[in-house]
Amino acid sequence: MNPLPWLLSVVMPACGSEGVRGLPVPPPMDVAAIVRPASPNTALAGPDGHSPAPDRVIAPYPIPPDVLYRAVRAVARDQDRTFPAAHYDELRQAHYVVRSKWANFPDLVTIAVAGPETGPSTLVVYSRSVYGHSDLGVNRARIEVWLAALSTAFER
Repeated sequence: MNPLPWLLSVVMPACGSEGVRGLPVPPPMDVAAIVRPASPNTALAGPDGHSPAPDRVIAPYPIPPDVLYRAVRAVARDQDRTFPAAHYDELRQAHYVVRSKWANFPDLVTIAVAGPETGPSTLVVYSRSVYGHSDLGVNRARIEVWLAALSTAFER
């Protein structure tokens, strides 16, 4: 058993918890009104012209939004140490807690899909750290992994 999460939980309570425990249930998010902190511990991917400006631009997907939403949720489900925190299916929005391997640090990931019923669809992925000033690129790398897995899912 790794004692580090327990030790860290003295200062950062959510580190001593498992899964989504220790964090509040995230409410629905207006992804067009994200206010990013000045610290470099977030990453945002979204369509061209999205506000705030994304770190990674995602081209629209030529599929219905319900299909894209199910596919992104499947990608999230397949990721290690990733736990569903809230799903707002009527909004095509889902929130996840991702725990780091060594210290059990929690990160939050929000996915939101939009578009007309027949497509095309847009995707926003917002990944951010709960603790710390810098994430050493972890959130950006996570988004890249999720988008690559999504791309692979559609190639099958």
